[in-house]
Amino acid sequence: MAQISKKLGDNIKRIRLRRKMSQGDICRAIDMDRSYISAIEGGKVNVTLTVLEKLANALDVSVDELLK
Repeated sequence: MAQISKKLGDNIKRIRLRRKMSQGDICRAIDMDRSYISAIEGGKVNVTLTVLEKLANALDVSVDELLK
């Protein structure tokens, strides 16, 4: 499971940086604490499907794209 969380975190960070967004930008878009976003990107937490969907919407990508 940790490998999936790490891959998800890497994908979120890569897409976020490509869109020139900071972690703070994502936090404001989905009303979440920056430390939680940092933990997600670091692969340290398992996210719910709801959070995954919010992240995908904030990054303007499909959930599938985040999980590749």
